[in-house]
Amino acid sequence: MEVVIFGGSFDPIHKGHLEIIDKVSEISDKVIVIPNYLNPLKNSFSAPSDLRLQWLYKTINNPKVEISDFEIKQNKPCYTIDTINHFKQFYDKISFVIGADNLKTLDKWKDIDKLKKLVEFIVVTRDNIPIHNYKSININIPISSTEIRNGNFEFVPKEIKDEVIKFYK
Repeated sequence: MEVVIFGGSFDPIHKGHLEIIDKVSEISDKVIVIPNYLNPLKNSFSAPSDLRLQWLYKTINNPKVEISDFEIKQNKPCYTIDTINHFKQFYDKISFVIGADNLKTLDKWKDIDKLKKLVEFIVVTRDNIPIHNYKSININIPISSTEIRNGNFEFVPKEIKDEVIKFYK
């Protein structure tokens, strides 16, 4: 079984995330969406993890997608290598989705050389950042969660739009 793991803060989830999920579900048997408790390269989040998890459940409606609270249950920042080692117990072939903006900090990820041997990275296009030597997916929704937190609610899924506006305003 080919599994794609898509992790992130999802603070909040937006239509770009949903398009990524749809596209990777077309090329895999299963997609596991994993919201983090706190990204190890950041020191805060806006929405608490339980709320971000609820938003995922309300917006993702795809039978090939599982939402996992594995990292949230750790109740601390969780490194990707630890998450992948956990899921390697259950799946032989794992791909891992990252945005092209993460390429510039990939060398800072814990045990990145080991991680590269355990997963195939799928890089999502963003901000015209060149992608070399990785499988890539082109997404045409020009939004980031940061923009939503700053008041651009255009790309918030309708299922959670009112909640998201209320939370971030």
